[in-house]
Amino acid sequence: MFFKKKKEVKAEQRGDFQEVRVLVDGGYKPERIVLKEGLPARIIFDRQTDSACFDQVVFPDFNIKADLPVKEDFFVELTPKEKGEFGFACGMNMYHGTLVVK
Repeated sequence: MFFKKKKEVKAEQRGDFQEVRVLVDGGYKPERIVLKEGLPARIIFDRQTDSACFDQVVFPDFNIKADLPVKEDFFVELTPKEKGEFGFACGMNMYHGTLVVK
């Protein structure tokens, strides 16, 4: 079985921070987000599903747990202070994404 490489999306720099939009609907789109080390980031979650699995998003390495409203933008702000890959997941830990810090 062949595995398709997950597409990475780079956050866009807007002034003093970087920003990326994530669609939440049966998973996270994009699943891999590229951020710059040391630059504050704003991740905008656009939850389109009412599935209870997506009630929350959790970033364990950043000690962030946020409730995501349905059909409203929700901003998660963080500053990646070191390079590497850091996971995030739904509140039930069934759906996952990755922050790639370069």
